Amino acid sequence: MANYPTPHINATPADFAPTVLMPGDPLRAKFIAENFLTDAKLVNNVRGIHGYTGTYEGVPVSVMASGMGMPSIGIYSYELFNFFDVKTIIRVGSAGALNPNIKVRDIVLGQGACTNSAYASQYGLPGTYAPIASYNVLRTCADIATEMGVPFHVGNLLSSDTFYADNGAEANAAWTKMGVMAIEMEAAALYMNAARCGKQALAMCTISDHIVTGEATSAEERQNSFTQMMELALKTAKALG
Repeated sequence: MANYPTPHINATPADFAPTVLMPGDPLRAKFIAENFLTDAKLVNNVRGIHGYTGTYEGVPVSVMASGMGMPSIGIYSYELFNFFDVKTIIRVGSAGALNPNIKVRDIVLGQGACTNSAYASQYGLPGTYAPIASYNVLRTCADIATEMGVPFHVGNLLSSDTFYADNGAEANAAWTKMGVMAIEMEAAALYMNAARCGKQALAMCTISDHIVTGEATSAEERQNSFTQMMELALKTAKALG
């Protein structure tokens, strides 16, 4: 019996490319499809989660939104990995910087993803699991960024379950002293799903605001102006084939 359409994706495996770019915002998915893909076709719009497939420089690539938070990306990445034959998911998101040496609009590549979530508890592990990116995708992306002359940072992200944390300043200081680069809300679940499914994943984020300095970008800028990150992700998808 076929596992598709699923409750969240009204498509078939033939509708998706092996690599899917996954922004959080459905409008960012639409922007990428309309501005970077050739012959982009809408393949999913359940709950307004836009998913498109087209080609980038001749290579099939898909882009679909994840929504916000680990439960949401957990659902979409799980279904793509398990039911739609997707091999690699590259998160293209935004993050808030914790490190004073990282600037607004810099790109960060999540080598690892710390979390305050209990997402890993489902696996019944007898310890603490360390969610990490797939080395092949991370290395490919870093090499391409170097060739492009794009400044980037590699290290630990924090995937937080809370945007408005009750003890935000105290918690942020604790993560900062452990070298965490930036806060976002999805990477850890994506990395755990990829590991469990035997697939590949990488989270790359553009810094949209700085927790230390208070500098920030607008929602419109986050939707439309992070083009350097989008191009880097697309070139990485092309290299992965």
